[in-house]
Amino acid sequence: MDDLRRPTGFLFSVLGLILLLYGWISPGIQAPLEPGVPVNLYCGGMLLIFGGCLLWLSFRAKS
Repeated sequence: MDDLRRPTGFLFSVLGLILLLYGWISPGIQAPLEPGVPVNLYCGGMLLIFGGCLLWLSFRAKS
């Protein structure tokens, strides 16, 4: 059985990349939480970092 961190890491990385690109391409569209704060960029970056950590742990455990 494959490590569960690998598909989960790919999922979080892809979702984070989509959200990061969406926040970068259209900065005028923002969440109504805080005016002027690029929430999409921050959340996308954190999802990408989290997914990258899961992938790193998954590939490190194989060797």
